Amino acid sequence: MPMIERKQVVPGDVIARGDYRWGDYVEKRGDEYIALRIGLAEVGGDGIRLNPMTGSYIPRAEDQVIGKVVDINGFGWVVDINSCFEGFLPASFVFGREFSPATHDLSSKFAVGDIIGARIESFERSRDPQLSIRGRGYGKIPKGEIVKISPTKVPRLIGRHGAMINMLSERTGCDIQVGQNGVVVVIGPPESTPTALRAIKVIDDEAHSADLGRKVEELLGGTQTGA
Repeated sequence: MPMIERKQVVPGDVIARGDYRWGDYVEKRGDEYIALRIGLAEVGGDGIRLNPMTGSYIPRAEDQVIGKVVDINGFGWVVDINSCFEGFLPASFVFGREFSPATHDLSSKFAVGDIIGARIESFERSRDPQLSIRGRGYGKIPKGEIVKISPTKVPRLIGRHGAMINMLSERTGCDIQVGQNGVVVVIGPPESTPTALRAIKVIDDEAHSADLGRKVEELLGGTQTGA
């Protein structure tokens, strides 16, 4: 496995020099890659990634989110997506072209208080994001323990190539659904669900730690992985 260099940075720090791919919160100036946020920078064969320590969720098209239905109007559902923006799921996306406010009962599909998994269909800052449940795995989530983490910590919860989230699922026997908006649903046996929830809290609290994988391993028990 390629070596990954991790270090805490503040805005203005030089993360690395050379030729790399880079993602959000990083700016290239000449051959230097500059941090734009406080967080944990990772430099490796896949490029440079900066995981900010703080930040609210800003919707982006194609993001997978988990939200709570908070209102129903004649044309769809208003959904709390853990953001300063509310999501809107149009009824026509659920019932199809034959949808009619006069003949369809929206609460028969989703009621206020229901938890749903959805995808950001489109978003412009001048209007709230439009949601869709088209696709596998989207729709009502009927059960599970809900925990919220900082949206900026989601990449650490998932891990490189899904290593961290896969480890949590395998070790606890829980199905862990993660929204990019920082909402997580844990579905599993009552004896192991609390362990999964504690591990998620550790990741949220200590995402900046370079030895996060070891700390999670110690909580779960077993040998360390490359999460």
